[in-house]
Amino acid sequence: MNLAVVGAQWGDEGKGKIIDYLTEKFDVVVRTQGGNNAGHTIVVDNEETILHIIPSGILNNNKICVVGNGVVIDPKVLLEEMDALKKKGAKITKNNFKISDRAHVILPYHVALDGAGDKSEKIGTTKRGIGPAYMDKYEREGIRMHEFVDKDVFRKKLDESIVKKNFLLKNFYNDNEISADEVFDEYSKYAEILKEFVADTSFIINKSIDEKKSVLFEGAQGVMLDIDHGTYPFVTSSNPSLGGVCTGTGVSPLRLNKAVGILKAYTTRVGSGPFPTELEDEIGEKLMKIGNEYGATTGRPRRCGWHDAVVSRYSARINSFTSFVITKLDVLSGIKELKICTAYEKNGKRIEEFPSDINVLESCTPVYETFDGWEEDISGITKFDDLPENAKKYLKKLEELTSTKISIVSVGPKREQTIFVGEL
Repeated sequence: MNLAVVGAQWGDEGKGKIIDYLTEKFDVVVRTQGGNNAGHTIVVDNEETILHIIPSGILNNNKICVVGNGVVIDPKVLLEEMDALKKKGAKITKNNFKISDRAHVILPYHVALDGAGDKSEKIGTTKRGIGPAYMDKYEREGIRMHEFVDKDVFRKKLDESIVKKNFLLKNFYNDNEISADEVFDEYSKYAEILKEFVADTSFIINKSIDEKKSVLFEGAQGVMLDIDHGTYPFVTSSNPSLGGVCTGTGVSPLRLNKAVGILKAYTTRVGSGPFPTELEDEIGEKLMKIGNEYGATTGRPRRCGWHDAVVSRYSARINSFTSFVITKLDVLSGIKELKICTAYEKNGKRIEEFPSDINVLESCTPVYETFDGWEEDISGITKFDDLPENAKKYLKKLEELTSTKISIVSVGPKREQTIFVGEL
């Protein structure tokens, strides 16, 4: 089976834990898009590991982990992550870790430009150079991995690119220029180390599928941050939706068997942008505290709110998910009355489909359906039938509102805190 795992909200849904849980059943794990703005948290034997670039399957033995062409890579950050994982006992060799030769490289001037001016503050970027690297990619000025690891080509393209970047930094942002010599001296050393891992990963993935090996595709961020389908302009610079899996790996959609959407039992988002169900009260504070809702990459507190089924339904529609995985259901324990947003209302008109215009979205009022909560601690439950009746009713309603079945329920960060409900 070839399975895509996609964040179905604004990211931070718990994809890392679920991918780690599923990896045992797969031969190859592929990261499809984004960069080190992502943060996938995994807890194994009570030890927490946060991954930013390397696929979450790296902590499982005998798996091939691939960084696809849709990812933008900061070589320095990648090597730091590799070293940290090796210290934890992870095996990372040219045989089990592959980097696409078509992936684009993040360089110091991308990071400098990402942190310059007020745009990054308004949009809420992580200031890690992701957006500027993708801009270079689409302006056909980027440096790809196969060029990066070729010393002569890297030097030539670096010299060409840095002139324009320094002009922008100096004249538009009153920032310091960046030395091409210093960047080349430092980053050519990184290129030499990474060279053995660079390969035609589209060929490797497709060959694995031809050989009947199973492939797990791992997206970053979430559908509502998709550059095309999210709450534009408060979005990321890539396509975290299902389409990005194919363009970010060089694998045809016809080769995917299933696609699973990851949903929190409630809703969160980091940074700016409209958020109809946001709770700026003691319940919102409780969700943030109990759910440990702080960005794995930035440490920023996440805004918390009731589950937004308009978002979930929209996400299910544009991705055709075969099932949903519900995470952090345990965080809702102890809340007497729960709510799910089933529609929006604007000027007395009911809106059931997610609007493309954020001005409309910002003026919408959520329409809620109320449910009785449960008091029990469910973090130790391993069977669906053992969940409190009100928890099962809550999950059933999510299935009805999204017309999508639930296959897995997570009740904690550990691998064993996972309830398998049915087929993915």
